[in-house]
Amino acid sequence: MIAWFAGVQIAVAVVGALLAIILGLLGRKPSDLTMGPLILVELLLIVQVVISIVAPLVGNEPSGSLLEYWVYLISAALLPIAGGFWALIERSRWSTVVIGVVCLAVAIMVYRMTQIWFVQGL
Repeated sequence: MIAWFAGVQIAVAVVGALLAIILGLLGRKPSDLTMGPLILVELLLIVQVVISIVAPLVGNEPSGSLLEYWVYLISAALLPIAGGFWALIERSRWSTVVIGVVCLAVAIMVYRMTQIWFVQGL
């Protein structure tokens, strides 16, 4: 795991969450403006999967449980897919809020992944 990349992931997810939650509470249905950040969060998680495969091979070992880390990463990668699918099927203001909650959950999960990789077990 790369610390600055995790910071970028968290920042993008939080901005996407705030945008979607505010727009959803204002009554906006899912649109490109709310789905775009969700897609970006998913793309960043896919890059994180690649980084997480390569990092231990080049000597960047996690300090915590690798199994726990991967469970968080796979779960976080599935959340935007599920939230985006739901938002496309049920096009209501609450779907936009759900997109925001998904982005916020991903931000929290990435933060926890950084703890597992860098802090836990020290």
